[in-house]
Amino acid sequence: MRTALLFSLAVLCAGGEKPLGKPLTLKSPTPIADILKTPDQYVGKTVQVKGNITEVCQMAGCWTSLVDPATNKMIRIKVNDGEIVFAKEFIGKTAVAEGELRKIDLTREQAVARAKHEAEEQGRKFNPASIKSGAVIYQIQGSGALVLD
Repeated sequence: MRTALLFSLAVLCAGGEKPLGKPLTLKSPTPIADILKTPDQYVGKTVQVKGNITEVCQMAGCWTSLVDPATNKMIRIKVNDGEIVFAKEFIGKTAVAEGELRKIDLTREQAVARAKHEAEEQGRKFNPASIKSGAVIYQIQGSGALVLD
């Protein structure tokens, strides 16, 4: 048993996969488009998604955006600071991530504050007038991920 475990770890490392956080528990990912089509069906449940890493938090690595290349649909994976760190070098790689889907209702003021904070993190300009109303955001509170080479 121990030999099999060591062999499995060696294969994972040799394959260029980088595990982050807790081990994945679900057998396969749900397409991001399926989750976003009927998100309330998944809220509060553990989901697993797979996609290309297009952005990461530039300050603490506490979130990443995954895009499904087949549908171009995006979802954000948010983690508690320090539990998992999504490195800037992961941009362009594929990842499988798992966690609880959450629904966040934002007032206009909260949406402005969130967008301003993200713009500061990413070094982008931000115009508060671009936010016209509140927003509903669905994101995954990440527990674990596997970054693939």
